Amino acid sequence: MLLAAGLGSRLKPWTDHHPKSLAIVNGKSLLQRNIEYLQQYGINQVIVNVHHFADQIKEAIDKTKGWGSTISISDETEAVLETGGGLKYAAWFFDKDEFVLMNADVLTDMNLASMIQYHRLHAPLATLAVTNRRTSRYFLFDNDDNLCGWENIKTGEVKLDKSAATVHQKAFSGIHVINPSIFSHITMQGKFSIVDLYLQLSKNNKIKGFDHSDSNFIDVGKPESILLAEQLFH
Repeated sequence: MLLAAGLGSRLKPWTDHHPKSLAIVNGKSLLQRNIEYLQQYGINQVIVNVHHFADQIKEAIDKTKGWGSTISISDETEAVLETGGGLKYAAWFFDKDEFVLMNADVLTDMNLASMIQYHRLHAPLATLAVTNRRTSRYFLFDNDDNLCGWENIKTGEVKLDKSAATVHQKAFSGIHVINPSIFSHITMQGKFSIVDLYLQLSKNNKIKGFDHSDSNFIDVGKPESILLAEQLFH
């Protein structure tokens, strides 16, 4: 699943007239690049959630025949449901196999097959792609890479859900491998963040971190990050 419903307010003025997932990096939209990234790992069945300028995304998918993938739409035109609510709303799409959830506005050359293999080895509810880059909000993991909290270093807010002698800050990349049994654990309704969901579930379930600090990664959230993305992704 590619999350493409956000308003993209940090990417103005582009997002005054377009969805952020259609922002162009070296001649290709972010959405196309991520569809093609998933194809490299044999993932050709994708659902995309839409809200902001939803018709432009649908039109791009129709015009290109999904860039070679079979693409379904989860339509949140009436109300954007955030990351957790958006996933829950699209639960009908998923079967009994683990699946990848990914923000449509990130780019990476991370080896996704290695992350899926790691997920299968440890069998958590979810595996979260993380790096050592600097940011303002971090997931906190124990020495065994189990999620145990979250921290906002700008506001000083800390949420610790497991007692760990040592915690490590990791920046979340917006890429997840998820066991579909997660849907039976979701009690939140409507609009909610998947971060809050993970923090709630980590108290009694295993949520793992997968470090890919050795790969290229960029959150294409601001106009200046488009320029950097064009240097990294040709």
